[in-house]
Amino acid sequence: QVQFVESGGGLVQPGGSLRLSCAASGSRVRSYHMAWYRQAPGKQREFIATITSGGTTDYGDFVKGRFTISRDARDAEKNLMYLQMNNLQPEDTAVYYCNGRLNSQTNIATMRLGNFRSWGQGTQVTVSS
Repeated sequence: QVQFVESGGGLVQPGGSLRLSCAASGSRVRSYHMAWYRQAPGKQREFIATITSGGTTDYGDFVKGRFTISRDARDAEKNLMYLQMNNLQPEDTAVYYCNGRLNSQTNIATMRLGNFRSWGQGTQVTVSS
C-alpha cells in the first residue's frame, strides 16, 4: 500500500507560481501511475495531470501549458511527484490532492476519473491579491 502526502500549497498573487510536492512511499511505488487533482469549494474534484510509471504525461484540458507534472523515481521506496504551476489565477484556488494506482490496475484514461477509495488531506492553494 502506497501512501501519498501533499505539500507546498499557500497564498499566491494572480500571475504567480507555486510548486506542489507529493511524497509517495511504499513498496512498488515505482510501478504506480500518479496524478494530481483539485477540488474548489462547492465543485467536484477535477483531474489536473497524470505521470505514469514510465514517465508519460497527460494533462487536463484546462491546464493549457500553465502546469507541469514531474516525478523523481530514483528511490525505490519513495517517489516524489511535483506540480509546477505558473500564471496562477483566482479560479485555481482549490485544495490540491495527489493519488495513484499500480500500473497493472489502471491506465492513463482511467486515471482521469480519479476513482480512488481514499484521499489524503491535500494542500490548499489560494490565489488572491
